[in-house]
Amino acid sequence: MNPATRSTLIFAGIALSGLSLGGIWVAKEAGRVMRQQQTRRALSSPLGVDMAWIPSGKFTMGSNDGQLDERPLHDAKIRGFWLERFEVTNEQFAKFVDATSYITTAEKAPDPSLYPELAPEKRVPGSLVFFAPSQLTNFTDSAQWWSFVEGANWRHPEGPESDLKGRATHPVVHVSWYDAAAYAEWAGKRLPTEAEWEYAARGGLEQNPYPWGRERFPKGLWMMNVWQGNFPGENLAQDGFKGTAPVGSFPPNGYGVHDISGNAWEWVADWYRADYYAHSRHENPPGPEDSLDPEAPGHPKKVARGGSFLSSDTTDKGYRPSARRRISPGSSFSDLGFRCVKDGIAP
Repeated sequence: MNPATRSTLIFAGIALSGLSLGGIWVAKEAGRVMRQQQTRRALSSPLGVDMAWIPSGKFTMGSNDGQLDERPLHDAKIRGFWLERFEVTNEQFAKFVDATSYITTAEKAPDPSLYPELAPEKRVPGSLVFFAPSQLTNFTDSAQWWSFVEGANWRHPEGPESDLKGRATHPVVHVSWYDAAAYAEWAGKRLPTEAEWEYAARGGLEQNPYPWGRERFPKGLWMMNVWQGNFPGENLAQDGFKGTAPVGSFPPNGYGVHDISGNAWEWVADWYRADYYAHSRHENPPGPEDSLDPEAPGHPKKVARGGSFLSSDTTDKGYRPSARRRISPGSSFSDLGFRCVKDGIAP
């Protein structure tokens, strides 16, 4: 073979190799773009809800400055996921109800088999509503400010005479864990695990008291809808709201997530166990398999996170990223809502 022919064949081989490698790259890139498009389509639920990408990473979960069930501090590694930027609103929940004819827990009479201690005349539809007491006799007795109101539900937040006028973009409340899970399934999503929720709430920061950092009022700004004044009788509303606020009324954290502190407590997927942190899995902890509340054995609880407009410095300080609240999954309150997550790939 003469040199000229050899050179021609070498150059041809190089060109073909380049074309082959280029074809592989193009195929991989096309696959990546297709997966991104599929993810975007999957995220455009029947509601077209805006979602934030929470990148994978590791963080220190819990706090030594909170309640005993926030300890011990432990590392948790979380895979990336999508999280709704805002709490689910009344308007969004109404679309779910209209599409499915779903009836919430608060709109149904309690099941006698689940609540045998209730007298028959008290087995009526309703929910727990906050009312500021005119006087306080015992600060440990929450019955002075929480009342079961017949006919209170997500459509009627304060009772049968109230409605949702002017509250379309407020977080939906008076939803049980079962209601939140049903909505999430309909939307093609799920409730976040407790570890996912706290990881996202911290906004990429490590062991800060607030989702945005260490200062409560950075540059003098109100950053969350919580209680100001002497709870539960004095509500100064210095943040501009006495009850829930329209979602997105306050700045987002580092991941672009709004109202992760205050406004409404948010259901998560996990059962509650006070001792879970001592032996939880370090990689994508799924939560315990069952519930144990030492203060109420035999009464299973789910976890809620984030605090609400009722959270104060003198009560639960629920606005902290590590704060946990244990609630019966069939219960509903006028300050309890949720947001959803979606599995997928990075944008």
